Amino acid sequence: MSPHIRDDKARRIPAPEGADRVAEARSVLVVGGGIAGLSAATGLAERGVDVTVVEPEQQLGGRVRSWRVDGAAGPVTMSRGFHAFFRQYYNLRALLDRIPSSEPLRAVPDYPLRSSDGLADSFAHIPRTPPWSFIGFVLQSPSFRLRDLPGVDLDTALSLLDVDFPDTFRRHDGQSAQEFLDRLGFPERARHLALEVFARSFFANPTDFSAGEMLAMFHTYFLGSSEGLLFDTATDDFDTALWKPLGDYLSGLGVRRLRTRVESLAMKSGGATARMEDGAAHEYDAVVLAAGPGETRRLGSEATGVDDSPWTERMSSIRQAPPFAVWRLWVDRKVNASRPAFLGTAGFGPLDNVSVLERFEEGAARWSESHGGSVVELHAYALDEPVNRESLQRRLRDELARVYPETRLSGVLEDHLLIERDCPLVGLEPWDERPSVTTPHPGLVLAGDTIRCEYPVALMERAATTGWQAANELLRQWSVRGHELGTPPLTSRHAYPRALRTLLETGERLRHPTRAGRVHYR
Repeated sequence: MSPHIRDDKARRIPAPEGADRVAEARSVLVVGGGIAGLSAATGLAERGVDVTVVEPEQQLGGRVRSWRVDGAAGPVTMSRGFHAFFRQYYNLRALLDRIPSSEPLRAVPDYPLRSSDGLADSFAHIPRTPPWSFIGFVLQSPSFRLRDLPGVDLDTALSLLDVDFPDTFRRHDGQSAQEFLDRLGFPERARHLALEVFARSFFANPTDFSAGEMLAMFHTYFLGSSEGLLFDTATDDFDTALWKPLGDYLSGLGVRRLRTRVESLAMKSGGATARMEDGAAHEYDAVVLAAGPGETRRLGSEATGVDDSPWTERMSSIRQAPPFAVWRLWVDRKVNASRPAFLGTAGFGPLDNVSVLERFEEGAARWSESHGGSVVELHAYALDEPVNRESLQRRLRDELARVYPETRLSGVLEDHLLIERDCPLVGLEPWDERPSVTTPHPGLVLAGDTIRCEYPVALMERAATTGWQAANELLRQWSVRGHELGTPPLTSRHAYPRALRTLLETGERLRHPTRAGRVHYR
């Protein structure tokens, strides 16, 4: 039972039953050393399975890795950007529990959201438990106000509360987050709360982001879970705080690592042959395909021995989100001490958020102290293509000066700009047609944030959850005990008594004063 679950309405998914360890030698290839692959490798190795992880990068962590760079600022680290470890990330936290060190995460006291129209929202003092979390937010938010309620469509608003996963995903097939908010009558001044926080954190434009996924995020972080709205982040760069010590733990379990690339997979009865980029072929009893969306699409759609054309077409249709940018700057002046560790922004051109790394990373704090400056990181999601690097940097620097005016005079000692296009797009395709953990071949399972999951989880937590699920599926086939999982509540009906329904219905009566009777909550 996970020690991280504080919500008594959260669901605990029992582990598949079986023996404590494999009875005969079993070998599994895990393709990808990110969160999904590490979760699968951990789940299998702890049950005695012989695991090999293939990861071409020097560091583990996948899209949450960090690496060292040397330049004018000295030996520093770079990554693909700030990541929030929410309290609802039960299965990711279960993975991090394996790290044989002190607590690798620290709490971030708030993540304010600032709009260019002057509005600013905070989540620091909102109650954790629904419905008071919703009511408390409405009462204190300058963006979403009580007088906005008459403009909200009640039936659509109640659909936010009447969720039942995974059916809620299906009910919104083909509908975008933008379309849902338009139908809801969501206040224009509060759109950044929904679209900038949720859609753009998926690296997607609101017109391409699934409404069902947005509802899952509303539910998980705000409307259905009692874990609250705040999060933790790593105490140091990701490699130092998380993946190097976890890699040491896996090595102690006998997990091997190959720094190479898988060129092809040939599935066959009772196993698989994986051919590496150097031409070497290796035999395994099973494969966990836990790479990014591009490699998952390539290896899955081209794998031989999977006799299922619809599944192959489904794999070949995996889409990738638009490009995103992470720009890290080592500047010669400290950012004002009152600035938060992480700030979400809306209406500041391409700038989506700002991190001041010395507020939470130990290495950045040491650099800041010794150099008298700050380490500032800027994110820009869902960029239009083609991306002009110089133009993007000029715009980001200008917008940073609008947000934190003291940075206008800062000199840049060193900077690193990363532009990538390798994240999955959670689009408008039917939920049931997305690739799932299981495949037509019993020896091939999938994992990652690309992969469909029946629980209201996303991003890093979906990667961890599907990684554990992939391990559990193979262990189940071999009659070996799996691993318990946790998920936020699958429905929020328990959380919304008459008080909240009355609040929404009051808004409806203000909008339609002559309407008789009450609107019934389903």
